[in-house]
Amino acid sequence: MTIHDDLLGLGRRLGERDRDLVLLAEGNISARLEGEGMLIKASGCSMAAMVDADLLTVDRSVLLSLVGSDSVTDEMTAQVYRESVVAPAGSTRMPSVEAILHAVIYAHTQAKVVAHTHPTAINSILCSVSPDLLVRGSLFPDQIVVLGRRQLLVPYADPGVPLARAVGEAVRGFIAEEGRAPRVIYLVNHGLIVLAASTDEAGQITDMAVKAARILIGTLAAGGPHYLSDENVDRIDRRPDEHYRRAVLSQEAGGN
Repeated sequence: MTIHDDLLGLGRRLGERDRDLVLLAEGNISARLEGEGMLIKASGCSMAAMVDADLLTVDRSVLLSLVGSDSVTDEMTAQVYRESVVAPAGSTRMPSVEAILHAVIYAHTQAKVVAHTHPTAINSILCSVSPDLLVRGSLFPDQIVVLGRRQLLVPYADPGVPLARAVGEAVRGFIAEEGRAPRVIYLVNHGLIVLAASTDEAGQITDMAVKAARILIGTLAAGGPHYLSDENVDRIDRRPDEHYRRAVLSQEAGGN
């Protein structure tokens, strides 16, 4: 299996209707390639029905030129997006509107795969008056094992360059505080981003983030969430058996 095939498989899995992660042309996925390359979903296609032609190879360095520009117009963005496409040669398809967001994440982290979805359970909280409930703490051990001891919440920004800039700044701050990149980024009034070492791991993290959101919603109907203490979170995060379990999950997911 090639990364192209793996990414197609991830898109189709995340797009399955009964998983309630995306509808129609929602969501986007990408994979880091050698050098400045990136494989990313084309704009306007359904993840559930992705075919070979729905994945484009783009040059991340071309996209990143937008981040440093003082004045970015919609026309300029469209032109840069077209110029970033490396393959298929002669393609008239446009990369996902969030291509710049993926490029920024790869520029600041070691992630190999990025998956962006709009799960109903997660967006029910992100679109509420208390989106920070998702990052106030951890509710159960497996949440910590798979999602990490902390996740990142980014306020709403216009999709495209403004959002890419906001996420880039937030990721840099997170790494400065935690010493590692987040596995999960929640976008207020928007959706979920996961950073992974493989396509299978991206699916695992997405599934666990959705489960955590569903449990959180359930706690709100039963008096409110009871987060684990910092001591308990640190204990789970550092336990040798949990490190072993993470390693096994990573191997099963094809991670390094």
